[in-house]
Amino acid sequence: MLIDPAELAELLAAEDPEERPVLLDIRWSLGTSPEDNLAEYLAGHLPGAAFMAMKPGLASSPSEDGRGGRHPMPKLADAQEAFRAAGVTDIRPVVVYDGATSLGAARAWWLLNFFGKDEVRVLDGGYAAWLAAGLPTETGEPEIERGDIVLTPGGRRLLDADGIEHYLDRHQVVDSRPADRFRGENETIDPVAGHIPGAISIPALKNVDEAGRFLPADDLEMRFTARGIQPDKRTAIYCGSGIQACHMALAMEVAEVGVYDPAVYIGSWSDWISDPERPITTGP
Repeated sequence: MLIDPAELAELLAAEDPEERPVLLDIRWSLGTSPEDNLAEYLAGHLPGAAFMAMKPGLASSPSEDGRGGRHPMPKLADAQEAFRAAGVTDIRPVVVYDGATSLGAARAWWLLNFFGKDEVRVLDGGYAAWLAAGLPTETGEPEIERGDIVLTPGGRRLLDADGIEHYLDRHQVVDSRPADRFRGENETIDPVAGHIPGAISIPALKNVDEAGRFLPADDLEMRFTARGIQPDKRTAIYCGSGIQACHMALAMEVAEVGVYDPAVYIGSWSDWISDPERPITTGP
């Protein structure tokens, strides 16, 4: 699921064009405008990489009542159009990356898997790792050959609030937000602070090192089990709006802990709190 810069450079130099991966640049970060993300991409990116904004291809616009969360699942037609415009085909593999930490890239990885595209990998360390390796970059917007991907939902486990309640009763649920937000402290994003009762706090961004690369699989495994993850149980994951949850799903699969294919509650905390009848709690 991860690929390092050297291996990616080799694949991009393959003689057979069908073996060369399609590159998707998901230069997204919380609180940064789409215009600034695009400007960052235009200032430098992997050669031939297509830029993908979070909306509408990777997330729909939120509803007025908050149902579905801040980054709801994209509509099938919107996602298919966005991936085709970015050059994704049914045949060629895909490599996704972002600036460094793989938050945006993990969302694209999970969604492509959900929509039936299996050959998707994440550039470990993102654009920063590519630069550190001294590999070539380009500026501006390259000409992208339109893809022909046909998306079919159902390739991964997608949960709603009812599904999370089922996992709480029978399996295990991970909250992948920063620990202070889990405790209900320093909440500046969502209107209600706290977490879903019974969830385990494992902040997603602690799964990468200071350079943005994922920790070794053994270290991730020890981290998860130390936090209370039971390897023989199915796992569901949520965060604030379904982006860090995808990052945690990627890390858990890298570590090979828990039953394969962790379920993701895309609506996450921002959807959970849209119904005042749902229980919340604060503290550790």
